[in-house]
Amino acid sequence: MAESGSTMREYRTEELAEAAGIPVRTLRFYRERKLLPPPRREGRIAWYDDQHLARLRTIAALLERGHTLGGIAELTAAFEHGRDVGQLGELLGIGWSEETPVRLTPEALADYFEGEVTPENLAASLDLGYLATDGEEIVHVSRRLLDVSSALVGEGVPLAAVLETARRVREHADALAALFTDLISTHLTADTGTGTGTGTGTGTADDPVTRLRPLAKSVVEAELTMAMDRLHQSRTPAAQTPSS
Repeated sequence: MAESGSTMREYRTEELAEAAGIPVRTLRFYRERKLLPPPRREGRIAWYDDQHLARLRTIAALLERGHTLGGIAELTAAFEHGRDVGQLGELLGIGWSEETPVRLTPEALADYFEGEVTPENLAASLDLGYLATDGEEIVHVSRRLLDVSSALVGEGVPLAAVLETARRVREHADALAALFTDLISTHLTADTGTGTGTGTGTGTADDPVTRLRPLAKSVVEAELTMAMDRLHQSRTPAAQTPSS
């Protein structure tokens, strides 16, 4: 095992396999499937580093979550070629979203979530579509979600709990999106903006779903605010009424 001046560890093939807890033949299989970036070569010796080890741990975590090697390979291939932010948005599934993707170095991501960037949390973030890799950089799907997640972790909430809550919020958000899209598509048309039609939300400026999306966001924000008020009131003891 070698160590460079920047304290980046380097591993021979056998050493990396041992550190990752996998057989050497599995490591070589991952290389053949292009799940790992090429090692640095020094003559006939292949040298791997901590980024390779982190990738192996992420693969293991994704496999434990039910992902197939084929799916992991497709994800790796999609995001290891240089993309601009717009292309990354499409690949991350945000398309015409108002969210702004954020490019980060691995070190910057670690600074956002000090001590919480584990293979399991990385796998969960990949599974949610929050993170992707682009060359040596990491791309987060949303500046707002990144800042909120970081703030919650800063307040003491474990990142694993934040991501699990995000998964549950995603389920409700998808249901709300379907509800509003069906409402608008059923009663408005892309051509006239009125009447019964089949608008499907293509993201163009004249599309009713695009045009009326701010109204849906306002309803969700207002209802969430009132729901949190009701919950807070139900959990707060009623104030004592002074006796006359």
